Amino acid sequence: QVQLVESGGGFVQAGGSLRLSCAASRNIFSINVMCWYRQAPGKQRELVADIRGGGRINYADSVTGRFTISRDNDKNTVSLQMNSLKPEDTAVYYCYIRSVFQGDYWGQGTRVTVSS
Repeated sequence: QVQLVESGGGFVQAGGSLRLSCAASRNIFSINVMCWYRQAPGKQRELVADIRGGGRINYADSVTGRFTISRDNDKNTVSLQMNSLKPEDTAVYYCYIRSVFQGDYWGQGTRVTVSS
């Protein structure tokens, strides 16, 4: 069973930066999309950014220009560089990978707290 392990969350002041990483415990083949979601207290989980197999990238409007998603196919990792963080970015961040043949995988979540 493949597991996704996230790292890089923490506490930061507004305007600061964090880099989240997500690594798969085993190879995932035929990846369709790699994503970062987040869920703030009392809110629904929302898509932050995704990167598709062909390289196309999509960002939520709220993070465009501040966050950058990247991937390393050889290492089955996906990262999220978060700059100019705001208190409203406070949430638990989850990585998600969908494989054409192996199914869907979620990470356990990593907490990001941004103080004002």
